[in-house]
Amino acid sequence: MARRFAELTFTDSVKAAQTHYGSRDANRDFELTADRGDTLGEWERAFIEARDGFYQATVGQHGWPYVQFRGGPPGFLKVLDERTIGYADFRGNVQYISVGNLQADDRIALILMDYPNRRRLKIWARAKVTDEADDPALIARLEMPSYRARVERAIVLAVEAYDWNCPQHITPRYTEAEVGEQLLAPLERKLARLEQENQRLKFRSVGAPSEKNSGDILGDGPVELVVSGIRQLTPTVRAYELRAPDGAPLPEWTPGAHLAMPVALDDGRTASRHYSLSGDPARADHYLIAVRRDDQGRGGSAALHRTFALGTRLRCALPNNRFPLHEDKRPALLIAGGIGITPLRAMALALQRDGREFALHAIAPTPAELPFRSELAAELGPAVHFWSTRAPGQPTPDLDRLLQDLNPDTVIYVCGPTRLLEGVLAAARRQDIDPTRIRFERFGAPPPEAGDHPMTVELRRSGQTLQVRADQSILDAALAAGIHALYDCKAGVCGTCAVKLLAGEPEHRDTVLSAAERDRAGLLCTCVSRARGDLLVLDL
Repeated sequence: MARRFAELTFTDSVKAAQTHYGSRDANRDFELTADRGDTLGEWERAFIEARDGFYQATVGQHGWPYVQFRGGPPGFLKVLDERTIGYADFRGNVQYISVGNLQADDRIALILMDYPNRRRLKIWARAKVTDEADDPALIARLEMPSYRARVERAIVLAVEAYDWNCPQHITPRYTEAEVGEQLLAPLERKLARLEQENQRLKFRSVGAPSEKNSGDILGDGPVELVVSGIRQLTPTVRAYELRAPDGAPLPEWTPGAHLAMPVALDDGRTASRHYSLSGDPARADHYLIAVRRDDQGRGGSAALHRTFALGTRLRCALPNNRFPLHEDKRPALLIAGGIGITPLRAMALALQRDGREFALHAIAPTPAELPFRSELAAELGPAVHFWSTRAPGQPTPDLDRLLQDLNPDTVIYVCGPTRLLEGVLAAARRQDIDPTRIRFERFGAPPPEAGDHPMTVELRRSGQTLQVRADQSILDAALAAGIHALYDCKAGVCGTCAVKLLAGEPEHRDTVLSAAERDRAGLLCTCVSRARGDLLVLDL
C-alpha cells in the first residue's frame, strides 16, 4: 500500500474506525512509506491494458455514490502515460449518470479485477470528459477499430493514487476464452482422439482387408485408398489424388488436416509419413496430397515418389488435424514457403467459399518451384500474392511489410521451412504482435540450438536413467534404450509423446501443449523439449 492512497482515504473518520477496531497502528505505516503510489509502472500498465472491463464509482450532487460497469475488448482502457489513463466511452442506455456526475465532481474511483488470478487494482483519479466533436484526434487514439460500437466521448483520467488489493475473498471466475484455453481445449483434443479412434474401429469393422487381397495393400489403417491420379507440379513435387476403390465418399476433413501415409522404405520396413491435405475440404470424392522429394531426408518422400503409381492401394489412418483453421469471422493472413503451401491452399479455398476476409502470400525460390501456382492464381485471384527469393525481376518478400497494418484480430498462419517461421516470429516481435495470434506448422523437429547441452533424464516408471546428448532428443534416447514410448510427429506438433514432468526445470519447445497442460498438468513433449538445467525426472 502506498502513501498517496493513505492520504486520500484515511480521513479522520476512517482513522477513528481503525482505532476503534485495533488496526490504527498497522495502518499508520502506510502514511509514512516513501512510495507515493501515484505513478503507473510497467506492471500496472500491463495489468490495466489486459482488462476487458472495470467498475467505476462517481458521486452525484445529492451525495449518493453511483457504481457502474464499463466493458469492451481487452485493451480498451489505455495507459496514455505514467500518470494518465483513458478510454473511449461507448454509447449505452443514454441515462448519462456517470457523465453528469463528473461534470459536477471530477473525482472517480476504479476497481479492475483479474478473477482467474484473484488480483485487483484500485485507482483514484480526476476525470475529464471530452466529446467526439471537440477532439477527434483523442477519440482516434482511444477507439478500438475492431470493436463495432459507437464512441460518444473520451474519458481521460489523471491518476491521483492506486493500490493493489489482497486476493482475500475474491472468487475465481473465468471468461469464455479462458475456459476454452485452460479447461475445454485439452478435453476437446481428447474427445477428437476418441472420435478418431471410434471412426477407426468403425471403418475397421466394415472394411478390413480380406485374407485374399491383404498382401496387395500397403498399410493397415482403417481407410482404404487407391492412387487415382499423379501430376508433376514442380521438378521435385508431385501431387497424388487418392480415392476410395469403390468411389464411395471419403471421411470428412477440415483445413489444415493431414494423412498419415504408409510408405515402403528401401530396407523393407513400412514407415508412416504425414502429408497435408491440399485439396478442397468440400470435396468428398477424393483426397489430394503433394509430396516434395527430399533425397537428403529420412527416405520416406524418395520412396513414395519411387513406388506410388496409378492403382497403388493403401490403407491409411483417418485424416487428423493439428493445424486447424479458426471457425469464427476473424480475418486470416496465410504465409506459405515452398511445399508449405499444401495446408494453406485448403485453408484459402475454405475461407473463400465462406466469404471470409483473408490474404495468401506464397513464397518460393523461383516461380517454377511453387506447387499449385497456376491453380492458386485461377482459384483465388487478387487474394493470393506470389513472391520469389532467387528469381531476377520477381518481387521479393518483406515479412515486416506483410505484417504491417493488420486488423488487430487477424489470425496469422505460417507453414514452411524453419527460417520462414523464425523470420515471421521475429517480424511479429518487432511490431509487438501478440504471438498467440500466430499459428504455424513445422515440417520436422526444430534444429538443435547453439546453447543445447547434455542432460540427465531419470525415467521414474521404467527405473532407468538416460544420458541425453546435446544433439539428441529425450524421445530418441528413450527409444534407443529400449523404452516403450508413444510418439508420432517427432516435431512437437501433435502431443502424442507428452509425459508428466516430476522434477526439474523444462524448456518447452513444442507448439501443441497449452499453458494449462504445461503448468497445471505438468506435461512435456519428449520429442523436442529439453532441460534448462542438468536433470529432468519424467513419469515414463
